[in-house]
Amino acid sequence: MSECYENVSDTGIERWMELAYIRGASGREFTTAVANVEPAYDQPQTADGRRNQRSA
Repeated sequence: MSECYENVSDTGIERWMELAYIRGASGREFTTAVANVEPAYDQPQTADGRRNQRSA
């Protein structure tokens, strides 16, 4: 996931929002407001996540 501020207005008046860009396992990317993102604790860990826990 990455975050950025982006002008989401389709009119002449600017409207800036903090957006999260999320890429699923399929490779498809979508955006949503950062406030909509929450951890998915019930998901299996990736090999990278397991590797990071061992080094902690």
